[in-house]
Amino acid sequence: MVLGVDGVRVGTWTAPGAVTGCTVVVPPPGTVGALAVRGAAPGTREAAALSPAGTVTTCHAVVLAGGSAYGLAAADGVMTRLEAAGVGHPVPGAVVPIVGAAIVLDAAVGDPTVRPGPDAGAAAYDAALADDAAPVEGRVGAGAGCTVAKVAGLEHAWRSGQGVAVRRAGGVTVAALVVNNALGEVVDADGTWLARARVPDGTPRYPRLDPGSEQAAADAGRANTVIGVVVTDARLTKADVHRVADLAHSGVARAVRPAHTALDGDALFGLATGTVDAGPAAVDLVADLAADAVADATRRAVRLATGDATLPGLADG
Repeated sequence: MVLGVDGVRVGTWTAPGAVTGCTVVVPPPGTVGALAVRGAAPGTREAAALSPAGTVTTCHAVVLAGGSAYGLAAADGVMTRLEAAGVGHPVPGAVVPIVGAAIVLDAAVGDPTVRPGPDAGAAAYDAALADDAAPVEGRVGAGAGCTVAKVAGLEHAWRSGQGVAVRRAGGVTVAALVVNNALGEVVDADGTWLARARVPDGTPRYPRLDPGSEQAAADAGRANTVIGVVVTDARLTKADVHRVADLAHSGVARAVRPAHTALDGDALFGLATGTVDAGPAAVDLVADLAADAVADATRRAVRLATGDATLPGLADG
C-alpha cells in the first residue's frame, strides 16, 4: 500500500478479532530518519540511534505495534525481510537494517498469546509491497486494539485505531500515519468534542480527579499513547527531520486533550525521502504541513473506528 509520498509503502497485520496488530512503513533507499518522543511512558526501538545525537542517518523501516513492549519484537521480522533483500547498513559480511519501532499498550496486553511478533512484522512488511492501494484506516494493524478518552476510566472510553492524512503545498508532500491510543479526549478541527469520555460533562477527569478517585486514575493509565510516522519528499538533514517530527507533535496536542501526559508514551518518527528541494524554508514548511496532517490523522483514527462488545466506536452503524 502507498502513503502518498513516492516510494513509501505501508502494510498491516491484524490479529483475529482485531484485538491487536502491527503496521509497517517501508521508505525508499536513502531515506533520512529521526524520532521525537513527547510522552513520559514510551516503548521504542532504535530511539538512541534515531535521536539527534545518534550517528545513524538512514532509516530502513518503521514498525508501529500493539502488545506493549512485547510488540517491539515485530521489528525482528522486518529486519529479517530487509536483510534477505540486502537492505541495511553494510558491515563485514552482512548488512544491518535500521528499523525503528514504537508500541501502544492495547487491549490484548492481558493475553500473552495474542501480540505481534516477528511473523506478524514480516507479514505486514510483505503486505506493504503487495499492492498500490491506500492504507486501511480504523481498527486495523497497530490501531486494532486502541482506545481513547480514558480520562474518567477505561469503561467510559471509545474505540480508536489508525488514521492517515496527506498535505501538499509549495511543491512538497507530507503524509502522516497515526495510531491513536491516547489517554485524552479527542477534539475536532472546529473545536467541538469528537470523542469525549462517556460520563456527564461535570465529571472529574484526569488529571483533575477528585480526592478518592485513585481507582479511576489507575484505570485511566492502563492503556495509552499516540504513535505515528510523518513522511515527506523534501530534502532534509537528520537534524531537520528530527525538528519536523518534534514539531509534528503539535498536531497531537491540537486533537487530544490532555496530550503528552505522564501516562502517555507519545512518539513520532520522521522520514524524508529527499527527492524535492524545498529551499531555505523547507523545515518550517514541512513542519507546518506535518502538524496539520498529524492532527487530521489523529482524528481520523477515532472517526473511522468501529466498536465491539467492550466499547463503542464512532463508525458504528
